[in-house]
Parts: sequence; C-alpha cells; structure tokens
Amino acid sequence: MAAYTTIDNPELYFQVKLYTGNGSTQSITFDGDEDMQPDLVWLKGRNHAEGHFLSDSVRGVNSQLYANQNLAEGTSTTVVTAFGSDGFNIGNYSDINTSSKTYVAWGWKESATAGFDIVAYTGDGSAGNTEAHSLSAVPHVMIIKQRNGTGDWIVYHHKNTSAPETDHLVLHNTAATSDALNKLNDVAPTSSIFTLGDGGDTNGSSDTYINYLFTEKQGFSKFGSYTGNGNADGPFIYTGFRPAMIIIKQTNATNRWVISDNKRDSDNPVVGELNPNDTAVEDTSSTPFDFLSNGFKLRRTGDVFNTSGYSYIYMAFAEAPFVNSKGVPCNAR
Repeated sequence: MAAYTTIDNPELYFQVKLYTGNGSTQSITFDGDEDMQPDLVWLKGRNHAEGHFLSDSVRGVNSQLYANQNLAEGTSTTVVTAFGSDGFNIGNYSDINTSSKTYVAWGWKESATAGFDIVAYTGDGSAGNTEAHSLSAVPHVMIIKQRNGTGDWIVYHHKNTSAPETDHLVLHNTAATSDALNKLNDVAPTSSIFTLGDGGDTNGSSDTYINYLFTEKQGFSKFGSYTGNGNADGPFIYTGFRPAMIIIKQTNATNRWVISDNKRDSDNPVVGELNPNDTAVEDTSSTPFDFLSNGFKLRRTGDVFNTSGYSYIYMAFAEAPFVNSKGVPCNAR
C-alpha cells in the first residue's frame, strides 16, 4: 500500500471553480465540501481570448498581475474585489466577467501545511541578496514577478535540469530553459531563504516583487519531470494522488505552457487546454491525459506533451490522495 498522505482533504488548500460571467458583480463560491478562503486566485476566460489574471492576499485585492504578459502590476477595483470565506468576489471587468462568457478560477490557500507561501520583497540590486520564506521546507518551485516594471515571470523548478538553480523558465513565453546567473545567483533555495542575482527580473534596486513558492506535500502536490516517448501509450507519471490540476512545460525546446484540470473535463481522457503564455481560448481538440487515482498518463503523441526524447517539467495539485491517513484508497475518475 502506498504511503499515507499528510493532507486528507486537498479542498482545504486548493480548488478549481468554473463560472459564467454576468457583466456585473459576482460572489464566486467554490464547489468543494470544505470551505476555503483563497490567498491566490488565477482567472482565465475559456471561450474567449482574454488574458490570465492573478490576484493574491499579500499584494491585496485590486492589484493584478498577468501570467501571459510581463506587464507591471495593474490596479483595478473591478477584477477580484474580495477574498471570501469560501471563494472570492469579482467586479464587472470584461476580461473576467463578460455576460454569458465562461471562465475558470484556480485558487490556493497560503499554508506551510500545504507547502505554499507568498513572499513580497524589495530588491537591492546586489548579487547574493537573500529573502526569507515561511515554508519550513526547501521550495521545489518558485514563480517570481517584478511588480513595478516589465520584468519577466521567472520560474524555478527543482527538476528543470541537473543543476536547476542555474536555470529558469519564463511563464509568459514559450522559450526553452535558459541559464542566467543574474536571476537566482546560481544558488538553490533552502528551507528558510531564497537567493537572488543582480538582474532586474528578480532583484532590481528598490524594485518590488512577488514570489509564489511551493514545496511538495505527499498526497497533495508534486513537482517533477518526465521524458516523452512520442507514443499515444505515453509515460505514466506517479504523483501519489488523483490530480485536480496539472501545469506542463517542455524544457529543452520552444513550446507553450499547458494547464489542464478536473473541472473543465470531469472524465478521461482529459481535454481542455489553456496556456499561461497566451490569451487563446480553451482548446478541446486534443486528448492529452488520463487523470488516474495515483497520477496521470500521457495519451497524446509528440508536440507540447510527449515528443520522444524531450524533457518536460510538471506541477500537479490533488483532488484526492491515493491513500488517506486512515489507509483508505481513492478511486479513479
């Protein structure tokens, strides 16, 4: 029997919500059996070409960042207007609440228990500057964005390469992995701090930044890698849980980022591709995955998911642990 989870109910820390715009104001309530007040909400239109909007409790409501662009932080009182006890409120901003248009929201609760921390900091422009975090564990993924300027979205992933602290991906474009000392100073994060280079994307003097940090929690989150086989009978990736959301990026070639989740398609094979690096509408023409009780399996040949011999990183969050703390296994979809 697989090892027990540390989190029996992932809905306490991560949920996916579908909603339809009304062109006015809305209170969006998560569908889970457990209430969850989110600290990070990521919104994307499904059937119309609009951007990705991220709001969090550290920067505060009315402040937005855009995953598909390197724009500075925007301010609006008509996007996310409040974080509620089991959801969030939105205004009438057309990109996230046009009448009759469909949307998806991904929400995370900040918690060391669930391995998620949000850190705001001000850069000092010096190589080797360190900032503290509250995970009490080594981060496996960090996503850093300059708030007051057009710095790139810098993504650190601990399985990106054999020396991941020297390399990074960029969330808002399709570029392959790059090596740049001035991002993270070629120093791996620790259980208490992360280290920065002297570049403007992560540490410009007097510039402001936000860092979303994640560490794996058994039965709840997994941040790994795999090699494609180019076959419709693709690799099986063990996560230790039934996925609710997966983000994938090919690392050694130019290709788009992909997000799939359990709400936009509730049975296998999972369809419904959205791309953090662009505004494209949801693509339901492909069948990339099966979501299984203990991981996911690739069902598409080549391209963005499964080109033979190419490397991929993924970030996955749970719908249900493979085995809960009482030893009860979950079912497949």
